[in-house]
Amino acid sequence: MRIERWEPGDTATAMACYAVFLAAHAADDPVEPPESAGTFCTLLAKGHQRMPSETWTAATATGGTIAGFYLLGLPDLENKDRAWLLPYVHSAARRRGTGRELVRHAAARGAGHGRSFLDGVALADSAGDAFARAMGATLAIEEVHRVQDLRKIAPGLIASLRETAARAAAGYSLVTWTGPVPDEHLGQVAEVYNASRDAPRGEGHEASVWDADRIRERAGVLLQAGCLRGYAVAAIADATGEMAAITEIAIDPEHPEWAFQQLTAVTRAHRGHRLGLLVKTAMLEWLASAEPRVERVATGNAASNEHMIAINEALGYEVVEPGYRHCELAVAGVR
Repeated sequence: MRIERWEPGDTATAMACYAVFLAAHAADDPVEPPESAGTFCTLLAKGHQRMPSETWTAATATGGTIAGFYLLGLPDLENKDRAWLLPYVHSAARRRGTGRELVRHAAARGAGHGRSFLDGVALADSAGDAFARAMGATLAIEEVHRVQDLRKIAPGLIASLRETAARAAAGYSLVTWTGPVPDEHLGQVAEVYNASRDAPRGEGHEASVWDADRIRERAGVLLQAGCLRGYAVAAIADATGEMAAITEIAIDPEHPEWAFQQLTAVTRAHRGHRLGLLVKTAMLEWLASAEPRVERVATGNAASNEHMIAINEALGYEVVEPGYRHCELAVAGVR
């Protein structure tokens, strides 16, 4: 087996990695569609939120066929003791030691960058989940997978819920935009993003700290690249002009029947006014006209996030299997 670093600009190798990703996705994920090639290749090249990253491929000794690869993200603002690891092995090449060799290599790379932990996520009860446990990874947080099937929602339900939320949210107005955050809202959005710092996360994981520059430079990378279509609905307090809540949706043009929930957050000072429900119902009404082909909306919530789960259940989200398991692996323990 030959493990080599992928260099941005090597399109042929990127597409070979994408073929591995597609095969692994088909074997492991029975629910959601895979990322499009454009989204996948952009993440390889630019990293999640422009986080420094590197990609390494594993090729067979004979023929040079790529059997697996990993993407290693190296947080440079918070969690500098950690590396985010996404390893993939082609479904036809599993159980031959490729995954173990990739993780060993990733651990060595992480150690070289001064990292003590590898963080990752696997679908519950999948081959990746079993592999992570076999490598000694421990569970950091359990995330429940939910899907809202818009075709099942009773006529009038969303409008009724929005009316209920609007009564509780008297004194707030809504603003909307598509694509990356407009310049005039950068600072406000940063404050709402920071409200998610109290969301459940694994022990020892630092929450991100956002400001206007970070929103401009690191949020919405896939929107800026034109890989996804993005929609945002925010609530503004009329008395102060503060942004109090936001919800974001992303849609891959190659899978227009699916929408993917991004962040929904309400600042602490404005909680208790049904703003989360207000922005989410407003979003659904907007999507009905802007993206009429959407049939399902996918989201994930930490099992302990009771407030957001209650909102999603009111909107008709249903639990689907498998869920997600976020895990961590001590670099020093990889053998």
